Amino acid sequence: MQSLDRAMGIIKVLTSYKENRFLSITELAKECNLPVSSIHRLLQAMMKHEMIQQDPESKLYGLGNAWLEYGLKVYDSMDYVSIIRPELEKLMHAVEESVYLSKPLGMEALLIERIDCEQNTIRIHDQLGLRTPMNIGAANLTMLAFMTEAQRDQIMDKLVPKEDRKDFFQLLKKIKSDGYLVREDEHTEGISTVAAPILNRLGEVVGAVSVKFISFQMTDVKMEFVINHVVNAGRNISKKMGYYYR
Repeated sequence: MQSLDRAMGIIKVLTSYKENRFLSITELAKECNLPVSSIHRLLQAMMKHEMIQQDPESKLYGLGNAWLEYGLKVYDSMDYVSIIRPELEKLMHAVEESVYLSKPLGMEALLIERIDCEQNTIRIHDQLGLRTPMNIGAANLTMLAFMTEAQRDQIMDKLVPKEDRKDFFQLLKKIKSDGYLVREDEHTEGISTVAAPILNRLGEVVGAVSVKFISFQMTDVKMEFVINHVVNAGRNISKKMGYYYR
């Protein structure tokens, strides 16, 4: 178990950089707070499974090809290519903004797809694989609002301060009633997001589709246009995944 934890620590260090950066064994040891000898043994074992690769010239270490292979298999097996991506592309062309797809993972959400609008010269770019707490961001709050009471309460108990839960619950109640959320970005001033949920045939939340845009460029008319298209995209994807809207 300790070796597994340490190996995943190496992976997290290598994936924490936006660029596909290669690091020396000394840098990895420092980042992971482990002796160089321990890191060396782990790297040798991980290289056998193509989890790690070493540049033959620089001798630096980076992520191996196994992650791309496994990721593509998961991506394809979950019907994202055949079911979801066409709807995301359709949404992107309609609103001419970058479109995102998020997936709930316990107390966090994972950004698993982004369709950029080539015509938009100013792009709002969130990195694929980004994890954020479920109580932050329009997409995450939208997913949370449509979860079961037990799921919602468990997440709220962990992430939302007790004194804030009443107002937080009212927010989720409104999101579910509206079917979407428009919210300013918590980290970047002047950026807002419209998000809508994606449900499967059992009515379970499996994701959220969202569009980010520069707030000052958005008129009331265009805002209504974007909201309608985001909501329709969420509903269309949900229908394709077997959910029935009454």
